[in-house]
Amino acid sequence: MKKILSLSLSLLLYYGLHAQKMQYKVSFPNAVHHEAHIELTASGIPLQPAVFRMSRSSPGRYATHEFGKNVYDVSAKDLKGNALAVKRIDGDVYEVAKHTGTVTLSYTLYANYPDGTYAGIDPESIHLNMPACFMWMKGQEKAPIEISFDLPKENKGIYATQLVPTSKPGTFTAPGLQYFFDSPTKIGDLVIKEWTVSNADGKSFTIRVALEANATADQVEEYVSKVKRIVAEAKEVFGEYPAYDYGTYTFIVSATPYVFGDGMEHRNSTMISTTMNGFNANRLQGVTSHEYFHNWNVERIRPKTLEPFNFEKSNMSNELWCAEGFTQYYGDLILARAGLKEERSQLATMSGLASTKLNSPGGRFYSPVDASNHAVFVDAAVSIDKNNYGNMFTSYYTYGAAIALALDLELQSRYGKSIDVFMQAMWKRFGKTEIPYTIPAMQETLASVSDAAFAADFFRKYINGHEAIDYAALFSKAGYDFKNSTEGKATAGTVPQPDEQNKLVISRNTTRGTAAYEAGLDINDEILKLDETAVKSSADFNNYIQSKKPGDKITITYKHRGTEKTTVLTLKEQISYTLVPFEQSGKTVTDAMKKMRDSWFKTKTK
Repeated sequence: MKKILSLSLSLLLYYGLHAQKMQYKVSFPNAVHHEAHIELTASGIPLQPAVFRMSRSSPGRYATHEFGKNVYDVSAKDLKGNALAVKRIDGDVYEVAKHTGTVTLSYTLYANYPDGTYAGIDPESIHLNMPACFMWMKGQEKAPIEISFDLPKENKGIYATQLVPTSKPGTFTAPGLQYFFDSPTKIGDLVIKEWTVSNADGKSFTIRVALEANATADQVEEYVSKVKRIVAEAKEVFGEYPAYDYGTYTFIVSATPYVFGDGMEHRNSTMISTTMNGFNANRLQGVTSHEYFHNWNVERIRPKTLEPFNFEKSNMSNELWCAEGFTQYYGDLILARAGLKEERSQLATMSGLASTKLNSPGGRFYSPVDASNHAVFVDAAVSIDKNNYGNMFTSYYTYGAAIALALDLELQSRYGKSIDVFMQAMWKRFGKTEIPYTIPAMQETLASVSDAAFAADFFRKYINGHEAIDYAALFSKAGYDFKNSTEGKATAGTVPQPDEQNKLVISRNTTRGTAAYEAGLDINDEILKLDETAVKSSADFNNYIQSKKPGDKITITYKHRGTEKTTVLTLKEQISYTLVPFEQSGKTVTDAMKKMRDSWFKTKTK
């Protein structure tokens, strides 16, 4: 009897769960003023207070974003159309206390910032990042979702999304909230181009470009040809394409004067927006390469600290130096391999990455993990007070890319393997299996393609620690001298600027380790004299400094909060690193060096 009762309860629970459904209807009666009308019908829900909310974060973003500020006119009704009481219990949270299992929540959404994070509504172009647009019901995150659109008459009605299409035009589904919120959607006058790619096992997938731009047919083909090369080259890093959930990967690309610059990765798509008057495919190739690499690295090779993604708060991660930084490194590397980035330009990128690690206070005094943790404050987060980022933070994008560069050089010089081998091991262990990784697990994976002692040392020094990296020795293994192109030139570490009153003031925090910082100069100090020479302009200041040598001492007269003071400025050497091929100084370039160079500048495609 107990077994029968237990089975009956289980069946009730099963069918109750599967009867639950979230259905969105979106219309645009006032699109000319950037408004949408949205109805969310939650059916089959428990007979308890129903809590609806807007998100405060978005996939690919780690800081909080106050999407709820653009929602108003909130109301609710039951299945028969009777009004239900709605109580606002927080700025972006609404409660319907009493209902009979079905609630239709209605509201107005304002959206006028089309990019990868926010949304834009215009009669001709609907641009939706889902967390910025759609309220959701707490406790129903796994309920299936359906969404349908009633478009403005001016809209061409061409859809680009990774949502699942249905037999009904303008209606799509998603298996649950996580997938729905990971599915940016563009609707308007789009040019669609697609092609098929295959893995060695014979499984095929459709790659699609959905382009909104004022571009000629030839310009569209130029961009698509670049995308094809990027897609093929990225696949070679891992040896296969991911198994896209519904067989398709979509590049949703807006290149118009009416969008704002951004690139945001998603599981089976990416939303790219670039402010552009005349179409230029070259301006899109960098962000295209970066975002496409993400469909392996972060969408499937995923840090445990981001699983599951929490839409109610910021999402702190320890591993963004890999998720974003290694992707940054590969974004450029893939372009170089595909012949879309000149060798000289790639060398400048690599020397710049090394400089980031060696010269920035964030790279010198803080670890990549520290930088990753700080994303909750810097990832397009909004604040109005001053910060000290110049002295304690370096972007996990460039910092992580600098670490990837060092690892690439180390693996090649020690083991004859490029960083591709490490990424392939990460893919097989964590990407294909979709098992979230941790930093200790990453170290184990590195050990599997090198050795345990090297992996432990690398993570201790450069991931959990912040020791200096000997890039000069590493680059020499590839046949390059890592040189300071401004050797012998002096710098104060700051250049004061005229303010509104034409006073020559230091306009930003001085940087740790510079002459100005060590002399006690800081933001808002007014510069009066260098030695006995009065300075009235930035040019005066620069000309005087450039007449000196590193190590020279200058007595500087300045005002701090209106009080005149003096201090001694000990000038330092300017640092601007560059890579110089051995050939330019008559040094021999070995076959091993050529092999390393080939790993950067030769295609991996067949």
